[in-house]
Amino acid sequence: MGQSAGLLKLGAIDMGIQWSLWAVASYYQTEKFYDLAGSSTFALLSVLSLKSLNPALLTPRQKVQTCMVLAWAARLGSFLFHRVMHAGLDSRFDKVKANPSKFLLYWTVQGLWVYITLFPTLLLNRDSRGPPIGLRDYLGWSLWLTGFLLEAFADYQKSRFRAGPANAGKFITSGVWSLCRHPNYLGEIMLWSGLFISASSVMKGVDFASVLSPIFVAYLLTNVSGIPILERQAMKRWGSDPNYLKYRASTACLIPGLW
Repeated sequence: MGQSAGLLKLGAIDMGIQWSLWAVASYYQTEKFYDLAGSSTFALLSVLSLKSLNPALLTPRQKVQTCMVLAWAARLGSFLFHRVMHAGLDSRFDKVKANPSKFLLYWTVQGLWVYITLFPTLLLNRDSRGPPIGLRDYLGWSLWLTGFLLEAFADYQKSRFRAGPANAGKFITSGVWSLCRHPNYLGEIMLWSGLFISASSVMKGVDFASVLSPIFVAYLLTNVSGIPILERQAMKRWGSDPNYLKYRASTACLIPGLW
């Protein structure tokens, strides 16, 4: 199977999974496995993208890149699933899960998010070329590791903070949350940027358009589903609290010292 056909097949599998699970979620009006479905699809597609190659010919770059995707998917997917099961709901879906057509839009966007975000890795894993590991790879993997750890620490620190009875109804300003108001999203953008940088080692021509992967992640988190929603919720909850307003005014939104 040619590379283009293989990539299209992976896209079809991706959307097939999302739409099939939408039907189940819509019937039961539940969002509890939404995030787990997304992270699991990342893992599945990254593994399937290697199937066209002889296992003996897989390059170190492909193995490292795929393991990084699997590590991210396992950590974030399990974290988000545990969180929604503990909370009992995800407020993002309160107004849509009872409306099948609107709920379908969310599942469709998730499918696009998976495919576009993973595209540099899919290109890498469908390519039989294996230039030696170089500076670009180490730069990309270092950026991924930094972003992965930042996101993991941010999630851990916030979970621990919320678990403390004395912190009920409060907002976190300690740890990595003192650097910016959304360190987990900064980590997410960094790690996908790192995977693009490494994958670009084997790219040529139009392949470089897959830089849309980290750009799409950044746009989604800063303009659509991440920061805008959380910022509105925070202002609604703590907008009259002088301490929150001080934290908001003195702490960067996403990039320390810049924005």
